[in-house]
Formats: sequence, C-alpha cells, structure tokens
Amino acid sequence: MEGKKRPLVTVSKFEVFKNRKRILQNPLPFHQENFEKHGDTFLVNIGIGNKVVFTRDAETIKHILQKNHKNYYKSSLQTKDLAKYIGQGLLTTNGDFWRTHRRMVQPAFHKTKLQGLLGIMYKSITDELNRIEPESSFDIFPLMGDIAFQVVAQALFSADDLRNRMVKLQHITETNQRMLIKEMRQPFKKWWFQLSGQVKKHLNLSEDARELLNSIIQDRIDSSEEKDDLLDMLLRAKYEDGSGMSRKQLIDEVMILFTAGHETTANALSFSLFLLAKNPKIQNQLFEEVKHFDFDGDLMSVLNNLNFTKQCIEEAMRLYPPVYVIDRVSLANDAIGGHEFEKGTVWLMSVYELHRHKDFWKNSEEFQPMRFGVSNRKDYSNCYYPFGAGPRMCVGNNFAMFEMIMVVASIFKKYRVTTEIDNVEINPLISLKPKEVPLRFELR
Repeated sequence: MEGKKRPLVTVSKFEVFKNRKRILQNPLPFHQENFEKHGDTFLVNIGIGNKVVFTRDAETIKHILQKNHKNYYKSSLQTKDLAKYIGQGLLTTNGDFWRTHRRMVQPAFHKTKLQGLLGIMYKSITDELNRIEPESSFDIFPLMGDIAFQVVAQALFSADDLRNRMVKLQHITETNQRMLIKEMRQPFKKWWFQLSGQVKKHLNLSEDARELLNSIIQDRIDSSEEKDDLLDMLLRAKYEDGSGMSRKQLIDEVMILFTAGHETTANALSFSLFLLAKNPKIQNQLFEEVKHFDFDGDLMSVLNNLNFTKQCIEEAMRLYPPVYVIDRVSLANDAIGGHEFEKGTVWLMSVYELHRHKDFWKNSEEFQPMRFGVSNRKDYSNCYYPFGAGPRMCVGNNFAMFEMIMVVASIFKKYRVTTEIDNVEINPLISLKPKEVPLRFELR
C-alpha cells in the first residue's frame, strides 16, 4: 500500500449550487470538467455535511465492485429513493435479502433457459420492426423503446393481449423516473416535492402499475396454464424452506425487470444504430456478416456466430453505457489508492468517464468495434463495465445481448441506415438516454 497522499480536492457546495440548472439537465459535462481539473478521484460537497466521492479510476472501481465488494452496498439513491417507486427487489436491495432473491431469479436468465425464449423474443422484434416505413426518416428511439418493452412483456407473460396495459405501464415507468431524477439532482428541494404533493402523486402512479401487474399475474394463476416463460419461472421459484414468493415480492421483481430490462436495452440499441449510420464502412462490414444468416433456424447458433454484430453493440455501449454511473456506500473504513475512507462513504463511479479514459482507450472518442475482437478484448477487462461487475453484475446481460443482436442484425440485413445529424444529444436519467435519434431507412 503506497503512502498517504494529499487530501482529495473537494468541489464546494457553492459550485454545485451555481451549476444546479445544468446539472439537472445533464450532469455529465460538470463531471467531466471536474475530472479533467481535479484528477480521477475527487469529492463533491452536496450540502448538509454530505460529501460524495466521484471516481473514474479503474483500480478503485475494480476494488469496490469486485475485490472488496462485500464492504460496499448500494446507496440510498437506489435502496430508498428508487425503491419507493419500483419496489424492493434485485435492483434495489442489499445483503441477505438481495442474495436470496438473486439465487431465485438467476436461473431464469441462464443461457439454457433463454434458448426457449428466443423464438418469443424474435417474433416480438419482427412485429415491431414491421412498423418501419422504408425511404423515410424518423426518430428511432421510441421504436426501440417499444421493441424492448414488448420483448420483456412477451418473455415475462407470453400473451398477445397486453399492448394496452403495457403502454400504460411504460408511461408510468417513464413519468416516475423523471420525478426521481428531479429528487436526486435537486436534494435541496425535497421538502417542496413532499409538501406540494408531487411525491404522493407519483407514488399513486406506482400503485396503479402494481395493480396492473397484479391483474396479469392473477390471470395466469386463474388460467392454470404453464407457459415456461419468465413469469412461470418466478412463480415456481422457492425459498430454502420450500415456500414461494409473496404476491407483493413477485410484483416487485416483475416491476424491476420491466424497469431495468427494457430501458437500458432501448438506449443501447438507439446509440448502436446511430453510430452504425454514421459509419457506413462499418455498417457494410456488419451487413456482410448478417446477410447470409437466417433467423428461422437455430436461433442460439445464429446469435453465437454474429461476432462482429456483437462487437458493434459492445463498442456502442462503451461510448454510451446505459448504466453511466454506479453508486455504492462503504460498510467499514477502507484504504484505496493511498487514501483512507471512513465507513459510510458514498461513492459515485463514472462508467461513462472510464469508458472514454484516454489511458485505456486509443482514439477513445471514435467508434471502433474491432477493439472487441477475440484477440484483444481481454485488454479491457479492467476498464469496461457495460453491465456492471462482480456479484451484482446485471442478471439479464445475456438476455439483453441476445435481444440487441437480433434487432441490429434484422435491421441491417434489410436496410441501409443513414442520418443527417453529427451527434446525439444525451439525456442522462436513471440510465443514459438519447434525446432524439433521427435515422433514414432505405431498402437494400
């Protein structure tokens, strides 16, 4: 362990307050400016004696997420603020509760189980992609959101009469997320959000969503059908004493799967399509890979052979990681990088900044899918976290990747995609969203 270093630079509460409007709109430029000015790790004073440690240091992030992960829990940003809207489940809990439910849910996302869902996923994707009007330009992001939502809905419930209920659930999810972002980025106004009734209004929306999901679950139980979809797997999941999940817990897990499962995928797909539209040579290389593949055959075999398609998606998630920051709080004192940190230290790890760090990525702002070729992908194992890392790595990472490969391959097998915009304006909410992605689709 190296000797003690000088204390970390602290960004003052005044600086945060002075930049409050731009932080509310998009905090990433504020983050970047301070990383460039103060180095890879610094403190931010957010008021009332609270400080957060911001880092893009690869060794620090690996230490927290992997090497010493038992000392770090998710912070109250997720376990309280987010949980009050979407419930207590894999995404929003810690400790024994989280471990128990991870063990119960994880088998549903094993590759062998997912193989049985691939046909359902592909049909949902094809149905949504049929809405594309060739020779026209439109914002692709809403369509990617619909695709991702329908894929999760069909994989969970495998029913054909869900669209109206899913539209309502999608609206509630997005509305509550906007409220949560206001609470997180304007902590000095929390009293007003409570007093004005805004929090109560959005909590009521959450109850509406829970009632909607409860009705779908009850319909399945009443039907006595076995469909071997994700809902069936969750209904069959058992605790060590042989009991199943309570209805409340089941609804919480389903709500979280919807929230986490559709949004990050829609974001990653939108950014992937934009980057491929901006890089016609790479798009043509992808077309050469996908043009001979037929998704009517063995889907798993096809997906496992679309290596360059996967690399394009991986590189898009490097430049635009859906989970662009990861939060943790320490359970005990810890020494990292020559600094001592007390129990209760809150950490904000910038995946966005790490993925563009010039120390690790040559031409870090450029879209270069060949970075993730078989021979050199291991070079990035300590600085690439599109699905997180360690025991809390996203349980649905294989599900999401299979889905994204299907979407990207299906689109570029049929269309040549172009765009007239140079850059996508980003909208960092709970995950990293694009504001608008206008693309043009021309039949090949």
